[in-house]
Amino acid sequence: MLELRDVNSFYGKAHILQDLSFSVGRGEVVALLGRNGAGKSTTMKSIIQIVRPRTGSVTLAGRELVGQPSYRVARAGIGYVPEDRRIFTALTVLENLEVGRQPRRDGAPVWTVDALFELFPNLYERRNRLGKAMSGGEQQMLTIARTLMGNPSLLLLDEPSEGIAPVIVEQMAHAILRLKAQGLTVMISEQNLHFARVVADRAIIIESGAKKFDGSFEELAAKPEIRDAYLAV
Repeated sequence: MLELRDVNSFYGKAHILQDLSFSVGRGEVVALLGRNGAGKSTTMKSIIQIVRPRTGSVTLAGRELVGQPSYRVARAGIGYVPEDRRIFTALTVLENLEVGRQPRRDGAPVWTVDALFELFPNLYERRNRLGKAMSGGEQQMLTIARTLMGNPSLLLLDEPSEGIAPVIVEQMAHAILRLKAQGLTVMISEQNLHFARVVADRAIIIESGAKKFDGSFEELAAKPEIRDAYLAV
């Protein structure tokens, strides 16, 4: 579904992603792990082309994305949920969802407002509430639901458990597992190893923009030196 090959991304003269390569299979949930500043968010932005890689390739189902404007990448089937959420605070939950509506795509799950209310019951209870009147966890749910209204074939979640209450984190984990059961391909960036282990099939660890590990959580558990070197605070 997704492949990065030798991606090098910069902020000005700062070299952030360094020959980064990995792939995500169709229907897989992959966790991109690393400390603050490791390059996780830049990886997400390089996939969606908010940050343009200077060299390397990013393909979605074989289609090259590098150099495309972000709106075309989104129309190609990638849904991106940024760390800072960016809901429309002056719109209601229902209005936010309508903003995200896009046509169905071949091979991707089809989402309706009713299906998303079943996935996130909290949103149904607050369907007429303005975005600015919602908690951080509820805004996170709304951002994901609005993105799913675009019927993406690949969903990028940047730090979905960051800064939200434990009960909402648990609901978020259940939601991601249900997305996986629907056949959606998901990539999450995370610092919460426990959350990642619950929802993901595989872990990719990066440090200073370079890949340090790519494998199952069982393989990661068998290599505590990797966890201690790149994930421990």
